Amino acid sequence: MTGLESWEYALIGLIFVWSGFVRTSLGFGGAVLSLPFLLLVLDEPLVFLPIIAVHLMIFSSWIAWRGHRQLVIANDGQAPASSNIDWGYLRQAMKIMIIPKLIGVVGLLTLPGQVLTNIIFVIVMVYAVGYVLDKPFRNHNRVVDAVLLVLGGYVSGTSLIGAPLIVAVFAARVATQQLRDTLFVLWFILVLIKMVSFLIAGVDLQLIHHLWLLPCALIGHLLGERAHRHMLASQTNLYFRVLGSVLILVSVVGLVGSGF
Repeated sequence: MTGLESWEYALIGLIFVWSGFVRTSLGFGGAVLSLPFLLLVLDEPLVFLPIIAVHLMIFSSWIAWRGHRQLVIANDGQAPASSNIDWGYLRQAMKIMIIPKLIGVVGLLTLPGQVLTNIIFVIVMVYAVGYVLDKPFRNHNRVVDAVLLVLGGYVSGTSLIGAPLIVAVFAARVATQQLRDTLFVLWFILVLIKMVSFLIAGVDLQLIHHLWLLPCALIGHLLGERAHRHMLASQTNLYFRVLGSVLILVSVVGLVGSGF
């Protein structure tokens, strides 16, 4: 990331503030809703992907730790009976997703990219419209859930568009209060696998740029925390309405970009 003008560096910093805000307020979207803007400044995905991945691992760990600590404090220092993370469903989903994820990372199977992308975004749109209208689509068929998670796991191994599909499934199975933190633990695991592949491939992790981009993401993170608390405190299903709106935005952009 050299040879850029001062205003381009400033713009990249602002985009990372946006990335941190979206990631923390919703529990996903930090990459998929910031990378297109970053590529308009510098069209080199492998420059930004390691930075985004490290940020996600740092902030997901921080949020999970804070959630556990707050529960301990609320229980007067005793181990909490409940958790901000739905470990049961997380383990169940990982058993389904891990093999497709690894297949996607190492490229053992290549599916038609445009067709797969369009299918995924259409499926996500069905879930998203239901959230916006406050009539969420509830799928009670575990086989369908498994198929969607397999697709999400595979695509998350090959690109960044798997998150919306995974979120759509998790949102129907995990309690609202646990959804964001559960997703962060999942992203940590999936991104850790991707980071290992970066290291094996010898990808430059851009460590020097973390010195100034991490504080930018931190500003977005702190703003996102306030937005997340506001959405959860709302008497309406504001969180799911916003979640659905963002999923629709991601799907429309994805479909237009793929020439649907």
